[in-house]
Amino acid sequence: MHELPRPMFGISVTPNAADYDRILDEVLAADRAGLHVVGIQDHPYQRRYLDTYALIADLLARTTSLHFFADVTSLPMRPAPMIAKAAASIDVMSGGRFEVGLGAGGFWEAVGGMGGTVREKGERLPALEEAVDVIRQALDVGPERGVVRSEGPYYPVRYPPGPPTEHRVEIWIGADSPGALRLIGRQADGWVPGGGISNAANFPAQNALIDDAAEAAGRDPRQIRRIANVWGMGLGDRSQAIDTLSSLIADNGMDGIVYWTDEGAADVERFAKEIVPALTSIT
Repeated sequence: MHELPRPMFGISVTPNAADYDRILDEVLAADRAGLHVVGIQDHPYQRRYLDTYALIADLLARTTSLHFFADVTSLPMRPAPMIAKAAASIDVMSGGRFEVGLGAGGFWEAVGGMGGTVREKGERLPALEEAVDVIRQALDVGPERGVVRSEGPYYPVRYPPGPPTEHRVEIWIGADSPGALRLIGRQADGWVPGGGISNAANFPAQNALIDDAAEAAGRDPRQIRRIANVWGMGLGDRSQAIDTLSSLIADNGMDGIVYWTDEGAADVERFAKEIVPALTSIT
């Protein structure tokens, strides 16, 4: 079992079916280079994309130390109990290297077209909160094999979950609304904000909402990961890349960097060897 450090660094690859060979090269390069995590966006209605959970399972079988997460899972396309079942299964098969990335959903016309659950605006946050509770229950069962119970309107369930996971699977939420940030503070293990570097100026205030909610719930805010997706940056100017990412950690409160790349294994190796070492000592 490989625990994730703080700060942590990784990559995100686009799950284009036509680029499967390149995806393998990039992920294997990340594994060799000692990066920590791989995120893969989840848009099942995108005809060009491989299924994210199937791709993650395949890549976990080919790697040795990387953790994987959907960046982030489309909740309207995957019922909460089935997300928990898939998470537990993948975690067992990988020896404890899977985390749950979870989002309330988007692209609602595409969701509805593929038979997913279309949530009205006022339903999305309550459904997300109820899903987090169901998934956390299912993943936290002990040797006594408890029962997951929910009386809510979105996931009214009562069932025995399993299998028991290899490690405590974390739940990272990708959302930015004040209500979602407070939910993260109360219940989640991490935050994956949208917007990447373009939204960095908002991170301190958003982090403060998470911190306040965590403290009100009796939780230590320092235990909640803050994971920035970074794309469109390029690594040609090493000093500029280091300055930009250093600021995300030192000034904007982030403790995880996921670099979105479709540039091949050499780009991944450059990130791991030239950029990450300059960031690891920042607190």
